[in-house]
Amino acid sequence: MPTARTVGGFLLSLCLALTLASTPARAQPRAESSTPIVVLGDSLSAEYGLPRGSGWVKLLADRVAQRAPQYRVVNASISGDTTSGGRARLGELLQREHPGVVIIELGANDGLRGLSVEAMRANLQAMIDTSRRQGARVLLIGMRMPPNYGTTYGERFYSVYTDLAQHNRLGLVPFLLDGFADRLDWFQADHIHPLPQAQPAMLENVWPHLQPLLLGSPVRTN
Repeated sequence: MPTARTVGGFLLSLCLALTLASTPARAQPRAESSTPIVVLGDSLSAEYGLPRGSGWVKLLADRVAQRAPQYRVVNASISGDTTSGGRARLGELLQREHPGVVIIELGANDGLRGLSVEAMRANLQAMIDTSRRQGARVLLIGMRMPPNYGTTYGERFYSVYTDLAQHNRLGLVPFLLDGFADRLDWFQADHIHPLPQAQPAMLENVWPHLQPLLLGSPVRTN
């Protein structure tokens, strides 16, 4: 039969365990001298269905730490996010992080849900304008719709990215999944989200367009 001392020891251990479990994990120290690169994206950038630390944004952070240590990567991606959601949360994010570069990887969920292409265009333009007013450079990442959505809709959807890049003189990653979009063995069972082996290819699609933005000074617009 347990003694009072044994029960008391068990309760003390339980209380200690619960206290530790409810204590927030200590955040990694921030490199205050480095300038943030904010990635504002959806599940393609939020490591949906992937082991933590295996997504293209984490690979980007590792490369930036090696090749451009004056910067650091902040992943502000949320699975399921749309351009409307990104637009709604961007202002607070900019005020908190003061990034030098904003990478916008949004729109896929707008397209998959059949949302208004013109609303998507307006949301992306608003995010571009807001980022630039805060002195950040912008890199836009393009997406394409699956063929079953029809040629007309697919072309209208994709032209949003090319038109915005041309109109705003932005860097544009033509297609995040370029080079492997037709390789089903590189995708999860949903045929939408890439597997870990595809993440380095996604990084290589982004890096040539991001690298020039890391060499200049901030740009401010009125």
